[in-house]
Amino acid sequence: MQAFRDFALNGALLDFLANGLLGWTWWEMLLLALALTHVTIASVTIYLHRHSAHRALDLHPVAAHFFRFWLWLTTGMTTKAWTAIHRKHHAKCEQAEDPHSPQIYGIRKVLWQGAELYRAEAKNTDTLARYGHGTPDDWLERHLYDRRSVWGVSLMLVIDVLLFGLPGLAVWALQMVWIPFWAAGVINGLGHYWGYRNFEAQDASTNVSPWGLVIGGEELHNNHHTYPTSARFSVKPYEFDIGWVYISALQRLGLAKVKKTPPRLAWGEVRPVADAQTLEAVIAHRYELLARYARQMKRVFRQQTGEAEAGTPAASPRALRQARRWLHRDAERVPAAAQPQLAEARAAYPALDKMVTMREELRQLWTQTGRTREQLIADLQAWCHRAEESGIAALREFSLRLRAVRVAA
Repeated sequence: MQAFRDFALNGALLDFLANGLLGWTWWEMLLLALALTHVTIASVTIYLHRHSAHRALDLHPVAAHFFRFWLWLTTGMTTKAWTAIHRKHHAKCEQAEDPHSPQIYGIRKVLWQGAELYRAEAKNTDTLARYGHGTPDDWLERHLYDRRSVWGVSLMLVIDVLLFGLPGLAVWALQMVWIPFWAAGVINGLGHYWGYRNFEAQDASTNVSPWGLVIGGEELHNNHHTYPTSARFSVKPYEFDIGWVYISALQRLGLAKVKKTPPRLAWGEVRPVADAQTLEAVIAHRYELLARYARQMKRVFRQQTGEAEAGTPAASPRALRQARRWLHRDAERVPAAAQPQLAEARAAYPALDKMVTMREELRQLWTQTGRTREQLIADLQAWCHRAEESGIAALREFSLRLRAVRVAA
């Protein structure tokens, strides 16, 4: 009888280890694991990123504390450390002090070791003190979420094993690697290395995909770096930010209040001359206008190089490759090694050289802080006049379009 009870007990134990309390199939566990990791992604993008780091929205205390608790369970990250590191990333973007720039560390290191870079920066007390202001400092944060961060992920491990048995270890492992891979690796890595750009922001940020589904809308990284205090990351009609869907739902429930969204570029009649409203619109939409200017530069580049193909190329193939990649970027962002090739390309194609010069002069409108409003308006009028008298069709078209730009109401 005792042997029978021991056998039954061992059988029950083996059944529990194999199936846990729920007894789900592998695909049911996988679907739940993906749902749970998506909640973690939503917590990072809504609470840590848009709410805490950038103050783009205010969250109701109930919603904010749910996100804090969930991140404690599933990541062990603290609000202060994440917020401080991300704010430093924006303040020092693509510079030596940037905590995780692939332009500094290389794409492989950031993509595969992004979590290690995060943990190393989290130990920097100067970073936490300088950039971590305004984050929670209550009893729970000091005594549990921060001081006992390992307890959360340990509790999550126990819960997963109880629910699923030994397969719960795989569910837990998936939860633990989700943020380090997608957020610390893919967004911090590919989001500054590969993708498309709607705006000529001052850094190397890119949109990894126009559909922000997997990483909560963080895929639209170039949009975010252009308008960092916006609660919505999508700006084009074809782009989708699932994080914004969740924020909109929270707002309808009274659990969130959006503070800012991206400004909308509008067009009107071409003004006879650029005026104060034109200047206001140009400065407000400077990165989008520079992106449009970049497309015009590429058009001139194709025309100039296409005409040269009939005869002897005016510049070396290497110079042309570097020109295609860098001529539409801010001068301080161009690597020193590429400068000789760019100078060669500019000397070979005068129209392209003129476009580069005019781009830098246009950029002075928002980089020269010592000029008065009246002086800036005069500078813009003079710029438009030179552009339209340059003899370069693409430059003239851009200037006319510039005089029609408006700030949407």
